[in-house]
Amino acid sequence: MSSEEETFRRLAVELRILEGTAEALQSRIGFVDAALTEFRVADMTLEGLGKEKKDASLFVPIGGGSYIKARLESADKMIVGIGASVAVEKTIKVAKENMSKRVAELEKTRTSLQQQITQVIGRIQDNRSQLQELSAKLSEKESGKGVRKTKNTS
Repeated sequence: MSSEEETFRRLAVELRILEGTAEALQSRIGFVDAALTEFRVADMTLEGLGKEKKDASLFVPIGGGSYIKARLESADKMIVGIGASVAVEKTIKVAKENMSKRVAELEKTRTSLQQQITQVIGRIQDNRSQLQELSAKLSEKESGKGVRKTKNTS
């Protein structure tokens, strides 16, 4: 096996690994985007609830486009999940501050993932170019094998 063939195989394997990495990064970006959307919706909901009075009538989403009617007992405190199925009561102000921090962290994570995927895509493009060049060289070598050149008899 020639060094060009070895290089071709190495680049092909690396390309498959890079493509898998790009897919994994894209999936992680999707999860981060979903979390960001959820936090932004929660923040907007808190904004709206902050303007409501005690005993205001609300429709609370329960999923699947369905709602239940409820009365607002208090607009100054809420229950916030802090992880591992644990929730604590917090003021709306503190809850909004915590949400803002989490959104900022998620945005930093998304930026980092976006930079990583940009680098991986650049390497994928480089590998594809190198593979095309090597493929052309190897094709030329293969087409030249077994063919004898004729003498010019003029």
